[in-house]
Amino acid sequence: MSKSAEFVTGPRERPDTASIESVADILERELQSVIVDWLARVEQEPDLKCIPLNFEDRTGHLPHLLHDVIARLRLDAGTKAPISKAAAEHGDLRHRQGYTVAMAVEESRLLQVTIFSTLHKNVKNLEFSTLLPDVVTIADEVDAQLKEQMLRFMAADFAKAAKGK
Repeated sequence: MSKSAEFVTGPRERPDTASIESVADILERELQSVIVDWLARVEQEPDLKCIPLNFEDRTGHLPHLLHDVIARLRLDAGTKAPISKAAAEHGDLRHRQGYTVAMAVEESRLLQVTIFSTLHKNVKNLEFSTLLPDVVTIADEVDAQLKEQMLRFMAADFAKAAKGK
């Protein structure tokens, strides 16, 4: 482009396409910050803090659950998502740790808030054409994980009640 053309039209503004990422890529890149941010939210909830857990006991499940979310985001449209084994194990763990159903639901809600906040922090890098479908997928996956946790929670309660008879 000649200097005169540049003067008339101004320098071309091109979006930096190298920095545009999928939601899955952003979550994968920000995995540790999602965990730290989620823990900060959990620690502000008196109902969750009442169960004293160290960092690993409180957050050890998150990399697995988040990897399941990321994997789900990368599935081809129309592909049925596998049931999260990590979610089932997390339900068993939280039951053993003395959580209530309401506490597990609150943790799941905070996970969604943290994921969406992370996406908001990275808005300049988001691939907007897939953002809304990906948000729906994230909500669906986190809710499916919660369902699996609750199924295991209820099974543990049933087994405990059966032993008591």
